Parts: sequence; C-alpha cells; structure tokens
Amino acid sequence: MKHIQIYTDGACSYNPGPGGWGAILIYNGVEKRISGGEPNTTNNRMELLAVINGLSCLKEKCEVEIFSDSAYVVNAYIQNWVDNWKANGWKKQKNSIKNLELWKQLDSLVNFHNVKFIKVKGHSDNVYNNECDKMAREQVDKILGGINE
Repeated sequence: MKHIQIYTDGACSYNPGPGGWGAILIYNGVEKRISGGEPNTTNNRMELLAVINGLSCLKEKCEVEIFSDSAYVVNAYIQNWVDNWKANGWKKQKNSIKNLELWKQLDSLVNFHNVKFIKVKGHSDNVYNNECDKMAREQVDKILGGINE
C-alpha cells in the first residue's frame, strides 16, 4: 500500500468572507500542490476542504498522514468527535454540526484510506504547513482581486 503525506491549510479573510485552501501531497519524494477558494466561506470550511481535496486526489486506497494546524479538523479524529457525532445521528449533543456535508464527505474518505491525523503548529517552522498557508492566502488574494475589480 502506498504511503502518502498530505499537508493542508485553510485561510479566510473576514470569516465569513473570501477563503482559500492549499494542500501538498508527497509520495516517494514527489510533490503535488493543489489549492482553491470560495468567495463567501469560513476558515473551518477551508480547513476541511483542504483535507478533502487532498484525499480526493488519491486514486487507490493508501496509508495517509495528514498534517494540519487545524485543531477543528485534527481533534475531530484524534479525540473521536466524529465517532461520537455518528453514534448520535451526526449531532453534537442536541445541536446540529456545522459543515455537516463536508464532515460526511471527509469521513467517507478517511474510512476508505488508512488515515492518521497529525497536528502541527501553524505559522512556525514547518515548511510544508507554511507553503500550504501561502497557497491558501494566494487564493484569498485572487478572490479579493476579483471582488475589487
């Protein structure tokens, strides 16, 4: 089974507002960089979409390490929030879960692959996390440039 590393980050200007995401996939030393954005979104949606889009690039079942600075995404799996939500009918206690459609999409991908989530410190010395942040911010700038034109 292939072993893939995926670094991800999301960014948002104003929250909600223009947002972007970036992901770097690494397999056998080869990097693939992907990014995208939305004109009206939240930072949490961008964090989720970075992971979803990274995993969606994989054409077969893989062992995947996801590196993210998003406690929202990483803790959902490390602290078993997603399992609890599913056991509770995709609800958090009596409240609905924000970004439910994205969580369901992510969970389907996570269950297909063998995924391990690893929390990295944002805006520090992790080169790939910093690159993902730069890619996400470039998407925000592209959207803002289009808005201002």
